[in-house]
Amino acid sequence: MRDAAGAEVLVIGAGLAGLSAAVALSGAGAKVALVERKPHVGGRAYSYEHPALAEVVDSQHVLLGCCTNLIDLCRQAGADRHIRWYDEITFLEPGGGSGAARRSEIGASFLPSPGHSSWSFLRASMLSVADKAVIAAGLLEFLRGYPESDDEAFSAWLKRTKQTEGAIRHFWEPVIVGALNDGFERCSTRYAGQVFHESFLKSAEGGRLGIPSQPLSEFYAAVAERAEQLGTAVHLRTSVDRIGRRADGMWEMVASDGAVFGAEQMVLALPFEQTARLLRTLPEESQQRQRILPAMEQFVHSPITTIHLWFDRVITELDHAALLDTRIQWMFNKSRIRRFEEGAGAGEGQYLELVISASFAELHRTREEVVGAAVEELARFFPGVREAMIVKSGVLKEARATFSVVPGLDRFRPAADAAGEGLYLAGDWTRTGWPSTMEGAVRSGRLAAEAVAKGAGGEGGFLSADLAATGLMRLLVR
Repeated sequence: MRDAAGAEVLVIGAGLAGLSAAVALSGAGAKVALVERKPHVGGRAYSYEHPALAEVVDSQHVLLGCCTNLIDLCRQAGADRHIRWYDEITFLEPGGGSGAARRSEIGASFLPSPGHSSWSFLRASMLSVADKAVIAAGLLEFLRGYPESDDEAFSAWLKRTKQTEGAIRHFWEPVIVGALNDGFERCSTRYAGQVFHESFLKSAEGGRLGIPSQPLSEFYAAVAERAEQLGTAVHLRTSVDRIGRRADGMWEMVASDGAVFGAEQMVLALPFEQTARLLRTLPEESQQRQRILPAMEQFVHSPITTIHLWFDRVITELDHAALLDTRIQWMFNKSRIRRFEEGAGAGEGQYLELVISASFAELHRTREEVVGAAVEELARFFPGVREAMIVKSGVLKEARATFSVVPGLDRFRPAADAAGEGLYLAGDWTRTGWPSTMEGAVRSGRLAAEAVAKGAGGEGGFLSADLAATGLMRLLVR
């Protein structure tokens, strides 16, 4: 039997949850082995070289200033220097005919929080006076925080607070669908409120938009390297067939090639469906199956589709934009974003990535249909698309991109130590207090590391503090 070089902790899954757990535990002196079935780390935050396009593509992930644990992990690994930060978000309304799109920008000003974005908000042409009035009234509910219960659907909140159609289409929808990756009926008010409290009201820093300027697998490889520097043994291309607990209390996993890894404690840092698969390899009477599997039946997925377009000319000088009145939530100008990497040349033409959140319809459409509809929509915002030639294009569909924070789900999200007997859980779907985000994944890994440390008699303390409230919010936040 191979025992992962005498590891004390075996972490299965090298996504952000597993990486953050490994860095925390190895940094605290534990002997850690990290196992991943793919040839790269990052989990769902990954990139790869598309065989037909000869280009490295990914589904662009972004972070906000309020993502304190993700930012701290990137700093530890030195990856933070590859984050491009923006203080404003550009919203575009489609132009009429061949006209240019109408542009609104929301960002911080000199005013103290919670009014730091009020100047740009009041000037935003995408919203009418009536829209702004009901939005402001609605945001008052999230000044002190957000609901502790997740039982109310955000669709019910919108109706209860009498939000106008314009406010919904041009404010609540682009932010919430983009952030939570689902429709209002399948998002709880708790997590919608958290998005606005943390990123729009609490502080100016919390709403800053960060975009990695490297392909994601390259970006997060630095975190794996940091884990190795701290002593973690990383095993890629190692697929796990089953797990089990031996008579002596040790946990073990059996890989598809027959290799067996053993450790005193095990962390399953995987998406919920993969965690369920491994739990089903345990005996039916095991407490891990009985405690965790029933709750996992409550989780559902929501998809994301990204469209990758290479044009023969420059289409826009914007780095990114939220697109209104369209199926597309975001446009990322990958040519400009990646150009910020030292030594990267301008090249010819332009590479744009379009993101469709909650893309259930796109899952059933062909690549040609998805690209054709996206190009037609894009031309409504950037008329130059009509004269440009598409050099090449690609579509990346991720059917299991995120889990949905459906109303009432919190009671089923397990704590890191819920499985018991030295088996721990990590993943953005666990009880992190956050929705399905990279920040939630990192928090879950650190919470699992804390549970492991405390189980061994240590103290833990791996979580970074939330951003402090600033301005007048210091008097309001509960």
